[in-house]
Amino acid sequence: MAFDKIFDRWDIKEVTIADIGVERHISLQSVSALHSGGRHAKQQFEQSKVCAVERLINKLMMTSRNTGKKQKAYKIVKAAFDLIYEDTKQNPVQLLVDAMQNAGPREDTIRLRFGGILVPKPVDVTSQRKVDQALLFIAHGAQKCASKSKRNIQRCLADEIINAAKNAKCYSISKKEEKERMAKAAR
Repeated sequence: MAFDKIFDRWDIKEVTIADIGVERHISLQSVSALHSGGRHAKQQFEQSKVCAVERLINKLMMTSRNTGKKQKAYKIVKAAFDLIYEDTKQNPVQLLVDAMQNAGPREDTIRLRFGGILVPKPVDVTSQRKVDQALLFIAHGAQKCASKSKRNIQRCLADEIINAAKNAKCYSISKKEEKERMAKAAR
């Protein structure tokens, strides 16, 4: 059962995905409560069927402060989307998709063992991992911003999404550039 709006407010029909590489890994199929209950956890690539907003909510639950508190993470994302709309007058789901496309690294490094030494080797990142890393960087950036400041997590998440969508200076973009810089140095 698919719905046309996220949080009963943001229309997903007008959202466009520019990067064709990650297009099939960003799902915008919404359910009313954004809670799939782990239905897609059984297969390796089934997480691509989970709505991108729900995946962001799940990434926000990965820290010690929010572990297992999905309703709290749900309210954080909902409030952040309202703040995004107040600031930009654009659809927050579109800005999230743009942020995911901009914050995902294109290259990464792996460590190969030759004899007794470890040698870094650059590899291309799959589009599924690119989306996962982008969501993780956005969630971590919001949590780092809110941890030792007077700003709340909703404002920090909204700012992180807006800045990543604009490809401006923020935590998620800097982490992406750091990964790509390490891969470039390993060539």
